[in-house]
Amino acid sequence: MQTDFIPFIIIIILIIVFGIIGYTANRRRREAFKALATRLGLSFNESKNYVFATKYAFLNKLAQGSNRYMFNTLCGKYKNQQVLASDYHYETHSTDSKGRRKTHHHYFSLLTLDLPVTFPEITITREGIFSKIAQAFGYDDIDFESAEFSRCFCVRSPDKKSAYDICNARMIDYLLQNKDLSLEIEYNVMALLFDSQLDIEKIESNLDRMLEIRSRMPNYLFERG
Repeated sequence: MQTDFIPFIIIIILIIVFGIIGYTANRRRREAFKALATRLGLSFNESKNYVFATKYAFLNKLAQGSNRYMFNTLCGKYKNQQVLASDYHYETHSTDSKGRRKTHHHYFSLLTLDLPVTFPEITITREGIFSKIAQAFGYDDIDFESAEFSRCFCVRSPDKKSAYDICNARMIDYLLQNKDLSLEIEYNVMALLFDSQLDIEKIESNLDRMLEIRSRMPNYLFERG
């Protein structure tokens, strides 16, 4: 009779073990974030930040699901630019065949850079199956002279001129060298958005990539009144 409880005991032990592993990994990530913030001269806040999540909710990737919040947030001046780097959480729900509701937690990282003027929405994402499906339903992207760029990236904006101004030859060359990037620009914010949580070691290099993208935007875009 006692052997009947062995599977339950094993399950409980596994839950405890995975809980400890998760707690330890999260603690190490927070400590690494804090050390990076100190080295770069940025502020750090590990707490759940619903205000920032609401502030940036106009970004498409941040408008998904519910219970949205940022955490492990770095912000401040980096190489004379106002930046933010953070982990992000949202949740979705599904129901199985028996009517039981299940919550799914999603995590990824984002970086933002404040811009001195506002822009219409411009998204530059990797071309993939979902963007091709969207095109089939009439959500066309913007074509460019560079066939390779049009093949690798899906660019969408209600303002084609702004999209062409931003995706100039120098920008296209850089993005083709960095095909993993997904970028959104809207209002006075530029954002790099990732599919998962960035390794801490990659945050600084991605801040530099974001600043490089900013440097390739023509000066005349920032001289308008």
